[in-house]
Amino acid sequence: MTKTIILIPSRMGASRLPNKPLLKINNKPLISHVYEKGQSANIGEVYVATGDKEILDEVVKNNGKGILTKQNHLTGTDRICEAFEQLNLNEVDYIVNLQGDEPLINKNDIINLNKVAIQNNSDIATLACKLESKNIENLNVVKVVCDENIEMNNFSSAKQFLRSVKNENSANIYHHIGIYIYKTPILRKFVRLNRSTNEKRLKLEQLRALENNIRIDVVFAKSQPIGVDTNEDYLEIKKLMEYKS
Repeated sequence: MTKTIILIPSRMGASRLPNKPLLKINNKPLISHVYEKGQSANIGEVYVATGDKEILDEVVKNNGKGILTKQNHLTGTDRICEAFEQLNLNEVDYIVNLQGDEPLINKNDIINLNKVAIQNNSDIATLACKLESKNIENLNVVKVVCDENIEMNNFSSAKQFLRSVKNENSANIYHHIGIYIYKTPILRKFVRLNRSTNEKRLKLEQLRALENNIRIDVVFAKSQPIGVDTNEDYLEIKKLMEYKS
């Protein structure tokens, strides 16, 4: 049976919203809400990977599990790879990189991502949803161009990742959601590759995979989660989550 684990990279030093993982919603830190969402998918063990002891302490205080990594990783993927090596788990086939700032991601989309990746023997797979017209020019919303219509076919391979598009009517462009699932050996291979010029220019590490001929499958997500990048995002999500409770 295929075995999956979920790792959540987290750090205190976000430039646009410092101390983001510890911001409280319903008296619980953001990172713990994400941890619980990972658990609710019930696809494998969940760990937070962080270089900050404050984050680890909060996760543990809220009955979660975490791994303390070195602080100076360039990317979240580098961080989860170090955490995975520290865990020294046997017979893990896939590793999910769940972003620590998307507490409203739908657990069914996480479950479906894992299912489709396993069924199609994906090296890397990720999620995308419909791209709303208001986000066409939003550079904070990453877009993915797929070979085929993923709404009809459930998944397709990625052709390109972009921050802006010139024509919203271009075929098969979607709103990328920052969750990935990697085959274990592919994750190890990925972090050893040099960062590409386009990756550094656009700050999109997934371009490193495409530019080294590693296929990324894109699975259609029925919901569009809200990421917490700014204080306005935080206040919006806080209002939504506290209203629901």
